[in-house]
Amino acid sequence: MQDELYQFQRLDVWELVPRPTDRIVIAVKWLWKNKTDAENTMIKNKSRLMAKEYKQEEGINFKELLSLVDRLEAVRMFVAYTAHKKFTIFQMDVKTTFLNGPLKEEVYASQPNGFVDPNFPDHVYKLKKALYGLKQSPRACQSQYAIKLLKKHGMDECDSMSTLTATTILDANLQGTPTDQTKYHSMIGWLIYLTASRPDIAFATFLCARYQARPTVKHLKEVKRIFRYLRQTYNIGLWYPKDFIFELITYLDADHAGCHDDCKSTPGGLKFLGEKLVSWSSKKQDCTAMSTAEAEYVSLSACCAQVIWIRT
Repeated sequence: MQDELYQFQRLDVWELVPRPTDRIVIAVKWLWKNKTDAENTMIKNKSRLMAKEYKQEEGINFKELLSLVDRLEAVRMFVAYTAHKKFTIFQMDVKTTFLNGPLKEEVYASQPNGFVDPNFPDHVYKLKKALYGLKQSPRACQSQYAIKLLKKHGMDECDSMSTLTATTILDANLQGTPTDQTKYHSMIGWLIYLTASRPDIAFATFLCARYQARPTVKHLKEVKRIFRYLRQTYNIGLWYPKDFIFELITYLDADHAGCHDDCKSTPGGLKFLGEKLVSWSSKKQDCTAMSTAEAEYVSLSACCAQVIWIRT
């Protein structure tokens, strides 16, 4: 914690001032993490001082927001283009990145617990630069992530399967035996994160995610089937080779009334730049289509919007 506060002092992040009467003072909190190496040996205890951003008010503490991360489609398009042109990508990390950004707004933060100035206990800090956690303060090897996912849920030694979904229809199963909702949510959450680089599990994952409100043993069985599939295919991922074609090609299809709970249709779409898959989707439609043609036209509309975004 002393090292963290030293960085604040070195970069001139804040100054101690009397508490204002016409401004909200944002509380801060400490976050701790044990950093480990590849062999899971602890190498460092790390702490970070964070602002409780939910207390910020738009127009007072901040005006405009930026996304903390790029859209995954944009990242994939960047990698696809560099592979096409045989460019080299250099990756870097900037230590204490947010602490280098000057603030335009007038923001005040409380003194952190354990480090309150004894001479000025009622004073607060006026921020000169961004603090971790503020709204205006703008990775994982997927194969290792898949292995970690299996270990966390006790399925690293399970029997593998070569297919993702069973031939039986998955529905709400209102008469089924309920299962642990917290465990089900956790398994779905880990799988959704993995879909960022695994389009093959997207449909099955989002299908099971529909039933998080009341999961049953039947639903849990289907989620575990995805885990068994990952047990066999954990090292599969996206492949971006160099090729001579860099045209945008899109494939789209949709079923009709495929969901037995509300008779809504589910489309599936793939967007390629040359031979490189950069975007995919599999999401149930919001409306109820009266025919297969209507379901596909609705899907085509959403697909065209995505294509226009990629082209621009």
